[in-house]
Amino acid sequence: MKTNLKLLAMLVLITAIVLTAAGCSSNGNSTTNKKDDNNVANSNEGKTAENPPATDSNKKMTITAMKFVYGNIPPSDGKGLEMINEKFNIEYKPTLVVQSDYVQKLSAVVASGNIPDIISMEAPDSNFYKWAKQGAFLPLNDFISQYETFKNVPENVLKTFTVDGNIYALPHYFPLTYTSTPMIRKDWLDNLGLQMPTNYEELKQVAIAFTTNDPDKNGQNDTYGIAMSQNINPSMAMGAYWDPGAWYNKDAQGNLIPGIISDARKDVIAWFADLYKAGAITKDFALMNWANTNKEFYSGKAGIFIATPRGMSSEYMSSLIEANPNVQLEMIPPFVAPDGSQGFSSSSGYYKQVMLSAKLKDDPEKVKRILELLDYGRNFYAADQMTQDNKDFDWINGLYGVGYTIEDGVVKKESEEKGLTPAAYFDAIPWAPNDAANGYSKQYKVPLLSELTAKAEKMHAETKHYLNPGSQVFSETRAAKSTDLDKKLFDDQTKMIVGEKPISDWDQMVYEWKNMGGAKIITEINDAVKAASIQGEWK
Repeated sequence: MKTNLKLLAMLVLITAIVLTAAGCSSNGNSTTNKKDDNNVANSNEGKTAENPPATDSNKKMTITAMKFVYGNIPPSDGKGLEMINEKFNIEYKPTLVVQSDYVQKLSAVVASGNIPDIISMEAPDSNFYKWAKQGAFLPLNDFISQYETFKNVPENVLKTFTVDGNIYALPHYFPLTYTSTPMIRKDWLDNLGLQMPTNYEELKQVAIAFTTNDPDKNGQNDTYGIAMSQNINPSMAMGAYWDPGAWYNKDAQGNLIPGIISDARKDVIAWFADLYKAGAITKDFALMNWANTNKEFYSGKAGIFIATPRGMSSEYMSSLIEANPNVQLEMIPPFVAPDGSQGFSSSSGYYKQVMLSAKLKDDPEKVKRILELLDYGRNFYAADQMTQDNKDFDWINGLYGVGYTIEDGVVKKESEEKGLTPAAYFDAIPWAPNDAANGYSKQYKVPLLSELTAKAEKMHAETKHYLNPGSQVFSETRAAKSTDLDKKLFDDQTKMIVGEKPISDWDQMVYEWKNMGGAKIITEINDAVKAASIQGEWK
């Protein structure tokens, strides 16, 4: 009987303890759920003892980063940084470096072995490929399909950041098809009774007519054909076939070669030489910087220049309208090449990139938090979504009235150096689902500029673009020697245009370029293209 009483008492005690523990657990879960109403749902919900949560998603973690800035460095305690920490439950510690010092400082950091969680670079240079092969970066292959903004990156762009089968960087968006292509004064064509040129001979005759036939009808000899700058810019490539930067043409052995040494380029240089003799291109182009070349066109002196939907200057266009109230502009469509192709080259499709440190491979929760941050910064907002009512757009830009305002439908952002926006501290560059989605032409308030860029958008939408295989692979020799090699070609070709060197020296120029390292570049590029199974294709 005593034994039974003792057993009964023990059972009562155990029951009381269990009930008490259950009550504490219930109160704890209730508190957690209230705390998470505006954050992450309770991570224990729906879990069992056999399937527990892997990590605490509400755990605050430190994330380090290193990136470059073009202007002054934002403050280390800016409002934008505070917003990032609060939204993503992190302690974000970015090291911001002015762009001119960045490569040197990044190299020192990587050499020290103390690599930040997030690293930014301007382009996949020799350091990127070297560090990737040394195992400095985390492979990202498994994450591309997990985030919508990552999935939008074209395969040909991802190949640029692929080393030995591993994707080591996330590129930032840059329009693939919206390259800078020639535009022309339509009002001058009409004044002279000329049609839109469809080949180089017609374009030459138009440029000469703009120089000699008073196209603006002011009775003065004050106009000419093409506004040009040093380094033969713009190249006036009326298709990928003639593009100096495209690996489109082949040599006698069937190897892809850069357009700048091709016979197609030789023909264009001879064409420029004819125009120079006729006074139909900027006389001092070899010494002319880009800003002054823009002034040549936008002051009304020249009738042919280049344009693109993105990044055009309203100030420049306003000055052209002021000087020429009746100005009309049109884009020049691509010419049909001797091989039957018709279309411009594409751009590389990216500008800037971010990598993750390889040290993160054993910390999947941190990787996830970082990728969520990067993905959020890449969200795309169409023109009608760029409003203060869009909470995501409003947040990334530092809140309406603080980090930005909207005037006449145009977003006016505060300078990043003030540190008022999250975008000042991490690379928040939207990845558009396609180039047309940007609606650049709708964002200009100068009617003529909006009209011109809409024409450019339409032309590019209706035009094929060559995906340059040379921009998708790496060449060690090109990275090391391209500056000197390009300078040699530009110098020699400029001399051919102005008559200081005969066009017949072309083969000698190419021979010297190859001996300086060009031949090795051709070999490396072709080997890399074959290894990656890349083919030049039209999009």
